[in-house]
Amino acid sequence: MDICQKIKDDILNNQLPKGVPLRQKVLSTRYGVSRIPVRDALLSLKNEGWLVPNGKAGVMVPNLNWQEAEDLSFMRAELECQLLSLAFDRITENDILSARLSLVELNGNNLTLIRRGELNWRFHDSLYRAANRPVLHSTVERLNQQAVRYLGFQYGPLAYRQTSQDQHEMLLQFIESKNKNAALVLLRQHIEDAGNLLASYLKERV
Repeated sequence: MDICQKIKDDILNNQLPKGVPLRQKVLSTRYGVSRIPVRDALLSLKNEGWLVPNGKAGVMVPNLNWQEAEDLSFMRAELECQLLSLAFDRITENDILSARLSLVELNGNNLTLIRRGELNWRFHDSLYRAANRPVLHSTVERLNQQAVRYLGFQYGPLAYRQTSQDQHEMLLQFIESKNKNAALVLLRQHIEDAGNLLASYLKERV
């Protein structure tokens, strides 16, 4: 059992309360494992931004808030556009094929939120990796990992799934036609529109 993955699933499905300290003993009983893999999983999830410190050594699931959502959108828009710009002239047919395969799987109806997050990143990663800029790439990947916690809103109350998929398809068309400026404008719009919609939704619930 992948404890990190299980905890992520439980966070996304609201099975672990937000703003409440997570106890290693309770989690080890819940998942039927010793405390060591639980401790390692909690440390890993804290480093990924899924958990935040609580007290001297504890962690908890953070509350979702519009400022974090907006900040993630700001950073992703700037850095991902830079990464795509660097990669654009090096993107191969195989990269585009890889992105399309992820897009096809994203159209499935029975995917978990974690799987959707993985496929969404795989789609974008297929287009970014040609940049060959590992530091920038790893930063963008981490921002995407943090943003996964908000996917439930995009695929739930915000009903943004089809819009996102349509923009993905259009982005591939711009890349295939070598229209770099249009691709960069669309990518920024793709990230900022979703971020603004999410931030507005969360602001209304403060």
